[in-house]
Amino acid sequence: MRVHILFAGAVSLLLVACAGKTPLPEKLPEPPTRHPTSSYKGHDVVMFALSLIDTGYRFGGKNPEAGLDCSGMVSYIYNRAVGLRVSGSAADIARRGRPVERTGLRPGDLVFFNTRNAAYSHVGVYIGDDRFVHAPSSSGRVRIDQLDARYFAQRFDAARTYFD
Repeated sequence: MRVHILFAGAVSLLLVACAGKTPLPEKLPEPPTRHPTSSYKGHDVVMFALSLIDTGYRFGGKNPEAGLDCSGMVSYIYNRAVGLRVSGSAADIARRGRPVERTGLRPGDLVFFNTRNAAYSHVGVYIGDDRFVHAPSSSGRVRIDQLDARYFAQRFDAARTYFD
């Protein structure tokens, strides 16, 4: 019985305290617009890219069974993960994408490098935390690397997105 009386007293005090005449603002401030940190399509692209880790490399390869090169990997991932046709060389893929600042990269965006003394000669899928998945000929397998690793930092060309 005492617990009920104490509880009723506490609720009464709370209601009295809340009954003050504090005016509400006429209009609530708008929240700042933010660039989303990721998109559903980007997330699907990243998950699909990660599923290809350790797939063999093959120049001109366009599917995991035969092996993948960098542009074949990107084409395969975008087609299978989000139904988006992205084809051609790394340079072709770069030309059709929308430019993105490196600081604005989101998972699923594409990163391009000059690895053969030619702009946009290599492409990878950005997965977040300054990392990307790619199919380098040097290791013979799809793998994850850091954008700020010396080799890639020196050869970074640009980033592109195919998402809104």
